[in-house]
Amino acid sequence: MPIAALAAVVVVYSFELIAPGEFLAIRRVRVTEFHWALIAFAGVVLLGTLKGILVAVVVSLLALAQQEVNPPVYALARKPGSDVFRPISPEHPEDQTWPGLLLLRAEGRLFFANAQSVATLMRHLIDAVQPKVVVLDCSAVIDIEYSALRMMIEADQNMARHGVSLWLAALNPHVLEVVQKSELGARLGRERLLFNVERAVERFEDLSESGA
Repeated sequence: MPIAALAAVVVVYSFELIAPGEFLAIRRVRVTEFHWALIAFAGVVLLGTLKGILVAVVVSLLALAQQEVNPPVYALARKPGSDVFRPISPEHPEDQTWPGLLLLRAEGRLFFANAQSVATLMRHLIDAVQPKVVVLDCSAVIDIEYSALRMMIEADQNMARHGVSLWLAALNPHVLEVVQKSELGARLGRERLLFNVERAVERFEDLSESGA
Protein backbone atom coordinates (compact mmCIF):
# COMPACT_ATOMS: atom_id res chain seq x y z
CA MET A 1 0.00 0.00 0.00
CA PRO A 2 1.40 3.46 -0.89
CA ILE A 3 2.53 5.50 2.11
CA ALA A 4 0.11 8.31 1.24
CA ALA A 5 -2.82 5.90 1.24
CA LEU A 6 -1.70 4.33 4.52
CA ALA A 7 -1.41 7.79 6.08
CA ALA A 8 -4.94 8.62 4.96
CA VAL A 9 -6.25 5.44 6.61
CA VAL A 10 -4.47 6.28 9.87
CA VAL A 11 -5.82 9.84 9.84
CA VAL A 12 -9.38 8.68 9.20
CA TYR A 13 -9.31 6.18 12.06
CA SER A 14 -7.59 8.70 14.34
CA PHE A 15 -10.58 11.02 14.11
CA GLU A 16 -12.58 8.41 16.04
CA LEU A 17 -10.16 8.79 18.94
CA ILE A 18 -10.90 12.51 19.30
CA ALA A 19 -14.01 13.04 21.45
CA PRO A 20 -14.73 16.76 22.04
CA GLY A 21 -17.70 15.79 24.20
CA GLU A 22 -15.38 14.13 26.67
CA PHE A 23 -13.28 17.29 26.93
CA LEU A 24 -16.40 19.32 27.69
CA ALA A 25 -17.55 16.77 30.27
CA ILE A 26 -14.16 16.90 32.00
CA ARG A 27 -14.24 20.72 32.00
CA ARG A 28 -17.67 20.76 33.66
CA VAL A 29 -16.47 18.49 36.45
CA ARG A 30 -12.86 19.58 37.07
CA VAL A 31 -11.07 22.40 35.26
CA THR A 32 -7.66 21.13 36.44
CA GLU A 33 -8.15 17.75 34.78
CA PHE A 34 -9.40 19.54 31.66
CA HIS A 35 -6.05 21.32 31.49
CA TRP A 36 -4.26 17.99 31.90
CA ALA A 37 -6.31 16.56 29.02
CA LEU A 38 -5.39 19.52 26.79
CA ILE A 39 -1.71 19.08 27.65
CA ALA A 40 -1.90 15.36 26.86
CA PHE A 41 -3.63 16.11 23.54
CA ALA A 42 -1.07 18.75 22.55
CA GLY A 43 1.80 16.52 23.65
CA VAL A 44 0.60 13.60 21.54
CA VAL A 45 0.07 15.82 18.49
CA LEU A 46 3.42 17.61 18.78
CA LEU A 47 5.69 14.95 20.28
CA GLY A 48 4.10 11.64 19.45
CA THR A 49 2.02 9.22 21.49
CA LEU A 50 4.51 7.98 24.07
CA LYS A 51 6.26 11.31 24.68
CA GLY A 52 2.92 13.14 24.80
CA ILE A 53 1.52 10.78 27.40
CA LEU A 54 4.76 11.06 29.40
CA VAL A 55 4.46 14.87 29.41
CA ALA A 56 0.86 14.62 30.64
CA VAL A 57 1.88 12.23 33.44
CA VAL A 58 4.71 14.51 34.58
CA VAL A 59 2.44 17.58 34.57
CA SER A 60 -0.26 15.77 36.54
CA LEU A 61 2.30 14.60 39.13
CA LEU A 62 3.61 18.15 39.52
CA ALA A 63 0.05 19.43 39.99
CA LEU A 64 -0.63 16.79 42.65
CA ALA A 65 2.61 17.72 44.42
CA GLN A 66 1.56 21.37 44.39
CA GLN A 67 -1.76 20.43 46.00
CA GLU A 68 0.08 18.48 48.71
CA VAL A 69 2.34 21.43 49.47
CA ASN A 70 -0.59 23.87 49.68
CA PRO A 71 -3.47 22.08 51.44
CA PRO A 72 -6.65 24.08 52.09
CA VAL A 73 -7.44 25.54 55.51
CA TYR A 74 -10.81 27.20 55.96
CA ALA A 75 -13.17 28.46 58.63
CA LEU A 76 -16.36 26.53 59.38
CA ALA A 77 -19.90 27.37 60.38
CA ARG A 78 -22.83 25.10 61.27
CA LYS A 79 -25.80 24.65 59.00
CA PRO A 80 -28.90 25.73 60.96
CA GLY A 81 -30.82 22.92 62.60
CA SER A 82 -28.17 20.29 61.91
CA ASP A 83 -24.78 19.00 62.98
CA VAL A 84 -23.28 19.73 59.55
CA PHE A 85 -20.23 22.01 59.55
CA ARG A 86 -19.23 23.54 56.24
CA PRO A 87 -16.92 26.32 55.00
CA ILE A 88 -18.15 29.83 55.68
CA SER A 89 -19.58 31.20 52.45
CA PRO A 90 -21.59 34.23 51.28
CA GLU A 91 -24.00 31.68 49.82
CA HIS A 92 -24.99 30.61 53.34
CA PRO A 93 -25.20 33.76 55.46
CA GLU A 94 -27.58 32.02 57.85
CA ASP A 95 -24.96 29.49 58.98
CA GLN A 96 -24.18 29.67 62.69
CA THR A 97 -20.95 30.93 64.20
CA TRP A 98 -20.07 31.70 67.83
CA PRO A 99 -18.43 34.88 69.20
CA GLY A 100 -15.06 33.93 70.63
CA LEU A 101 -14.93 30.58 68.81
CA LEU A 102 -13.19 29.87 65.51
CA LEU A 103 -13.63 26.51 63.81
CA LEU A 104 -10.94 25.63 61.28
CA ARG A 105 -10.51 22.60 59.05
CA ALA A 106 -7.31 21.38 57.41
CA GLU A 107 -7.15 18.64 54.79
CA GLY A 108 -4.67 16.05 53.62
CA ARG A 109 -1.34 15.00 55.04
CA LEU A 110 0.49 17.53 57.22
CA PHE A 111 4.25 17.23 56.78
CA PHE A 112 7.45 19.26 56.48
CA ALA A 113 6.65 20.64 53.01
CA ASN A 114 3.31 22.17 53.95
CA ALA A 115 3.53 22.78 57.71
CA GLN A 116 4.54 26.44 57.30
CA SER A 117 1.84 27.04 54.69
CA VAL A 118 -0.83 25.62 57.02
CA ALA A 119 0.49 27.70 59.92
CA THR A 120 0.35 30.89 57.83
CA LEU A 121 -3.22 30.24 56.67
CA MET A 122 -4.32 29.53 60.24
CA ARG A 123 -2.63 32.68 61.52
CA HIS A 124 -4.42 34.87 58.95
CA LEU A 125 -7.81 33.42 59.87
CA ILE A 126 -7.13 33.75 63.61
CA ASP A 127 -5.92 37.35 63.29
CA ALA A 128 -9.09 38.27 61.38
CA VAL A 129 -11.43 36.91 64.08
CA GLN A 130 -9.46 37.30 67.34
CA PRO A 131 -11.15 34.30 69.04
CA LYS A 132 -10.70 32.93 72.54
CA VAL A 133 -10.81 29.32 71.37
CA VAL A 134 -9.61 27.82 68.08
CA VAL A 135 -10.87 24.35 67.20
CA LEU A 136 -8.96 22.57 64.44
CA ASP A 137 -11.15 19.95 62.79
CA CYS A 138 -8.74 17.12 61.86
CA SER A 139 -11.33 14.77 60.37
CA ALA A 140 -9.78 15.23 56.90
CA VAL A 141 -6.15 15.00 58.11
CA ILE A 142 -4.93 11.55 57.11
CA ASP A 143 -1.45 11.77 58.65
CA ILE A 144 0.73 14.19 60.58
CA GLU A 145 4.51 14.31 60.53
CA TYR A 146 6.84 15.46 63.30
CA SER A 147 7.52 18.78 61.53
CA ALA A 148 3.80 19.53 61.52
CA LEU A 149 3.58 18.55 65.19
CA ARG A 150 6.32 21.06 65.99
CA MET A 151 4.41 23.70 64.04
CA MET A 152 1.28 23.00 66.06
CA ILE A 153 3.21 23.09 69.35
CA GLU A 154 4.62 26.49 68.43
CA ALA A 155 1.15 27.68 67.38
CA ASP A 156 -0.29 26.52 70.72
CA GLN A 157 2.46 28.31 72.63
CA ASN A 158 2.02 31.52 70.66
CA MET A 159 -1.78 31.49 71.00
CA ALA A 160 -1.52 30.80 74.73
CA ARG A 161 0.59 33.93 75.14
CA HIS A 162 -2.30 35.89 73.60
CA GLY A 163 -4.99 34.21 75.69
CA VAL A 164 -6.20 31.89 72.93
CA SER A 165 -6.76 28.16 73.52
CA LEU A 166 -6.14 25.58 70.77
CA TRP A 167 -8.34 22.46 70.64
CA LEU A 168 -8.14 19.53 68.23
CA ALA A 169 -11.22 17.61 67.18
CA ALA A 170 -12.12 14.48 65.18
CA LEU A 171 -8.65 12.97 64.90
CA ASN A 172 -8.52 9.58 63.22
CA PRO A 173 -7.01 6.78 65.36
CA HIS A 174 -3.55 6.96 63.75
CA VAL A 175 -3.25 10.75 64.03
CA LEU A 176 -4.61 10.65 67.59
CA GLU A 177 -1.97 8.09 68.58
CA VAL A 178 0.81 10.21 67.08
CA VAL A 179 -0.44 13.35 68.84
CA GLN A 180 -0.80 11.60 72.20
CA LYS A 181 2.78 10.33 72.04
CA SER A 182 4.14 13.82 71.35
CA GLU A 183 4.71 16.94 73.40
CA LEU A 184 1.59 18.37 71.76
CA GLY A 185 -0.53 15.64 73.32
CA ALA A 186 0.93 16.38 76.74
CA ARG A 187 0.18 20.08 76.32
CA LEU A 188 -3.39 19.57 75.16
CA GLY A 189 -4.35 16.80 77.56
CA ARG A 190 -7.72 15.08 77.34
CA GLU A 191 -9.58 18.37 77.82
CA ARG A 192 -8.45 19.82 74.49
CA LEU A 193 -8.71 16.66 72.38
CA LEU A 194 -12.37 16.40 71.39
CA PHE A 195 -14.25 13.52 69.78
CA ASN A 196 -15.75 15.72 67.04
CA VAL A 197 -16.50 19.35 66.20
CA GLU A 198 -20.04 19.13 67.62
CA ARG A 199 -18.65 18.08 70.99
CA ALA A 200 -16.12 20.93 70.84
CA VAL A 201 -18.92 23.43 70.26
CA GLU A 202 -20.91 21.97 73.16
CA ARG A 203 -17.87 22.25 75.43
CA PHE A 204 -17.30 25.85 74.37
CA GLU A 205 -20.94 26.71 75.07
CA ASP A 206 -20.77 25.03 78.50
CA LEU A 207 -17.62 26.97 79.39
CA SER A 208 -19.15 30.22 78.17
CA GLU A 209 -22.27 29.69 80.26
CA SER A 210 -20.21 28.89 83.35
CA GLY A 211 -18.03 31.94 82.77
CA ALA A 212 -14.84 29.88 82.54
